[in-house]
Amino acid sequence: MADRGPGKKRLWVLIGIPSGVLALLGTIALVIVYAAFAKGLPSIDWARHYRPPIVTNVISGDQQLIGEFYDERRVVVPYERIPKKLVQAFIASEDAAFFDHGGVSFTGLVRGLYQTYVKRARIVGGSTLSQQTAKAIIASSEGVKAVRVRSGWAGVRRKVREFILTRRLESNFTKEQILNLYLNEVYLGHHSYGVQAAAENYFRKNVWELTLPEMALIAGLPQAPSKYSPFAYPERAKARRAYVLRRMFEEGMISAPQRTVADAAPIEVYPVQDIFRETAPYVTEHVRRDVVARYGNQRLLQDGLQIFTTVDLEREHDAIAATLKGILEVDKRQGFRGPLMHLPEKDWADFVQKEEKFLQADGKNDDVVAALVTKVEKEQVSVTVGPSKGIIPLASTWWARKPNSELNSEYSKISTLKGVVAPGDVVLVRATENKGEYALEQEPKLQGALISLDPNSGYVVAMIGGYDFEKSEFNRAFQACRQPGSAFKPIIYSAAIEQRGFTPSTILLDAPMVTDDESTGKRWKPNNYDEAFQGEVPVRKALIHSLNTPAIRTLQQVGVKSAGAWAHKLGITTKINEDLSMALGSSCVYLWDLTQVFTLFNRMGQRPHLIFVRRVLDRDGRILEDHSSFYDPWTTLPDRIASGYAKLFEPVEQVIQPETAFLMHHLMEEVCKPPGTGGRAVALGKPVAGKTGTTNDLFDAWFMGYTKDLVTGVWVGYDTYEVPMDKYETGGHTALPIWLDYMQRALKGVPQPQFDPPTENIVWVSVDAETGKRATDLTRQPVLEAYLKGTDPPDETQQIAAPNGGPSPSTTAAQEALIKGL
Repeated sequence: MADRGPGKKRLWVLIGIPSGVLALLGTIALVIVYAAFAKGLPSIDWARHYRPPIVTNVISGDQQLIGEFYDERRVVVPYERIPKKLVQAFIASEDAAFFDHGGVSFTGLVRGLYQTYVKRARIVGGSTLSQQTAKAIIASSEGVKAVRVRSGWAGVRRKVREFILTRRLESNFTKEQILNLYLNEVYLGHHSYGVQAAAENYFRKNVWELTLPEMALIAGLPQAPSKYSPFAYPERAKARRAYVLRRMFEEGMISAPQRTVADAAPIEVYPVQDIFRETAPYVTEHVRRDVVARYGNQRLLQDGLQIFTTVDLEREHDAIAATLKGILEVDKRQGFRGPLMHLPEKDWADFVQKEEKFLQADGKNDDVVAALVTKVEKEQVSVTVGPSKGIIPLASTWWARKPNSELNSEYSKISTLKGVVAPGDVVLVRATENKGEYALEQEPKLQGALISLDPNSGYVVAMIGGYDFEKSEFNRAFQACRQPGSAFKPIIYSAAIEQRGFTPSTILLDAPMVTDDESTGKRWKPNNYDEAFQGEVPVRKALIHSLNTPAIRTLQQVGVKSAGAWAHKLGITTKINEDLSMALGSSCVYLWDLTQVFTLFNRMGQRPHLIFVRRVLDRDGRILEDHSSFYDPWTTLPDRIASGYAKLFEPVEQVIQPETAFLMHHLMEEVCKPPGTGGRAVALGKPVAGKTGTTNDLFDAWFMGYTKDLVTGVWVGYDTYEVPMDKYETGGHTALPIWLDYMQRALKGVPQPQFDPPTENIVWVSVDAETGKRATDLTRQPVLEAYLKGTDPPDETQQIAAPNGGPSPSTTAAQEALIKGL
């Protein structure tokens, strides 16, 4: 072996050591650069234990979807459930060499760099499915903005990070596993993340139910979901679908006949359903607020909770129908507020042409549309509605007087249509059953709210927070604090019964009275609705006819502070005015609170545990909370038994003595019979109790009523206190019809039992309805009334009171018939 000599060795040292140092430094630099680019990338464990953000579902009591909440609308589906043809469609159109490359197509990469930095054009088709999967994972983890950067240093950084994550995916997962990640992550437009969400959004199907044309359409979307949207650009979508089908044919994935048939299929997609707003928006929004308060917004939007509510969707729809119908009717009784606009004759043709286009597109399903008035006569108005012509007859337009709250709509119907509208006016109309005939409409200013609940289970079965959620998300059932008027009187009278020993026969004076408010220095002279006084009246008559001064005198005996404390004890959460106006409902309350109070009377004084959310499950099906009732027909038998067993150990809060609650209940049953202020409720044809409420200024109308199995409260009024309703709009005339309409729908075919006395301390006595005294043979119209044993009216003829509804030995035949009829 030749001796290298000292010179050669020195040369090797001089070259080798620096080269080694440089190599080491280069390696360290590459590691540092790699670490810098890789910093913050989603961990492979994230993909290995794949748990992406998914949809939270809100489900009604009768197991129907009523709302969805999400950051990304994704429904994860196992790879085995995804059709093979759909997988092939994505591979053919996006990455034909998917099973051959190691995650990165260098040909595609060079093409992409050339188009980006040389031609300055947008990259088309440069990324493999693996790279797109990495991109989708980064977008899901860091946000969409993180993957939209395409130029400059930020664009280079993004591509390098995608490359690193792509290699990690390829090194740790099989191709099928990568495909599973991709097909559940890829964004496919219209809030659709993953193929299952796309199948639901576009075709209202599960992914395994898709046809070949539908699969090809979805597979063509990843490159540019907005550009190829089948909703906005159906022709582009069809052309893109044809491209996918051609690529599938070229790769031998489909036959020529299959391609031909699929290519000829029309583009048929469904509008994306806004289940939240289309189903029960006030309910779903209330549930959303509740869940966010207890679980946090991030968990709601990303964790795929299953939220089972108590709302019965059929009853919710009944409530919506009754509320909308009632508000429209009441709003019309306030008068016609005028046309939407007035057009000069030169603009008529242009308006008709635009309206015709609107009715053929966005407005094709609208019930209420705009119409142009072309001629006005005494008995009818001629209108043009897009391409159609018709009339508005006087018979259906009797309500269209000028608004005047001093008038009673029943006595101010119009007799001519001249002066109501003029040619050139644009008005709202609704087509009637008669061809060519329309009814004049207007957008109501009035609002309304309704709450209905099952007193046995505590389930809230229906809730309406306003006329139109789209125009106002303000929930008047929970957020509007309004004066309840006489609907507050049962609180005052129940306090008098329990605390002061009042009975239905306690005599009160209905006569003029004057009080001075020391805090304001003003004098107050309360009056009755009909501005008449009846002298001495028993409690039952005072409540049945909703007389004001007897209620104030009752409050005087109870005491203002005691009555306020009693109201809060019963469930009122708002501040109570500590003055005599409290008796007439001057303190604002929430409909939700007042409904709970009336539920107390229904439940014989026991506090209800009212709920909207019955059950919450996490994404893995684990129970986070469960309040299911034994009475719930949708609950499984084991869960019902468990619920019934647990209920045995729940403490019962007896807020009111059961006897007090029953006496109050029976008095309110009389309110709901003629001539009581709630007499219309008798049309329900079932045992019912309740109370009307009307404020003195006619801004608010209420009806709170219940049967054995359903408690419902209704409020109607304006949001602002600018203009009151007309003088006929009492609770019995305005809110009660909505209540009755809803209850008739909700309880159709559902028998309702009578309320039985809760204890043996209740006795029934036949009394004179006018005086409250025990009836005699000379009493013209005796009525049966309930009393706490020992408080019944004295019997001047030594008649013995009968316990629990049984007639006494000396009861007359007429009185016995009354008892049996009870």
